[in-house]
Amino acid sequence: MFVQKFNAVHAAILINGLKTVIRQFFCYNKIGDKMKALTIKEPWASLIVEGYKKYEFRSWKTNYRGKILIHAGKSIEKDTLKRFESYSLNILPGYIIGEAELTDCILVDKQFNEQLRNIDSIVYGKSNHTETYAWKLENIIKYDKPIPVKGKLGLWNYKNK
Repeated sequence: MFVQKFNAVHAAILINGLKTVIRQFFCYNKIGDKMKALTIKEPWASLIVEGYKKYEFRSWKTNYRGKILIHAGKSIEKDTLKRFESYSLNILPGYIIGEAELTDCILVDKQFNEQLRNIDSIVYGKSNHTETYAWKLENIIKYDKPIPVKGKLGLWNYKNK
């Protein structure tokens, strides 16, 4: 009985790991494959792929839902970086560092802001940016092998060469 449970647990772990490898292979190694990408300044991009940040804030609404690549922009908010020293982030400007599923676009109000600050007052604390819309990100995956690429403004198409 113990051996059956032990094997089932290990099989589940192995299958989940294989799913990630297969997804990365098929999504990014097919010639001509295209995906939506979003360039985000650091340290915000790294906070997303490390699992600390589940919402990306924008001044504009999007109707797009689905998988997006997380591109760490070349510019770094150095004043903000100090706030996250204890998070041990690996900052990689100019790389696609992961992916997420964009599942919702929420109009931010005072109550929503308060809820986020209660979740994590450091990540969702005071910001210099316009936080009109919160793009909800789920199923976040950090890439073991980031992809060097020049980013663009807005939600853009990444085409694997």
